[in-house]
Amino acid sequence: QVQLVESGGGLVQAGGSLRLSCAASGRTFSTYTMAWFRQPPGKERKFVATVSWSGDSSYYSDSVKGRFTISRDNAKNTVYLQMNSLKPEDTAVYYCAAGRGFSISASRTMYTNWGQGTQVTVSS
Repeated sequence: QVQLVESGGGLVQAGGSLRLSCAASGRTFSTYTMAWFRQPPGKERKFVATVSWSGDSSYYSDSVKGRFTISRDNAKNTVYLQMNSLKPEDTAVYYCAAGRGFSISASRTMYTNWGQGTQVTVSS
């Protein structure tokens, strides 16, 4: 089991950038597939990006492809989400998630460990 703590959220103007970080506890971080999901106010939580345990494979939702980049540093037990060209519709609580036994997945049910979330607000 890993425990996850997100950071890096905040208020940014449209067109700006933010980098989210998710720090994981434990010595098994490198065996977990990692992902980011987001939940806008009053809406369901949806997939944003995922990266395999090795970092060799990644996958993005169509809404963020070309603007967001997911990466990981297994030596630091941390996964990142670099968000560029932010839009007001990117406003949401962003959650870090971890799962094992698969390479990458956009399905929320595959992930067994979740962070508490970090708020990202993009003003127009």
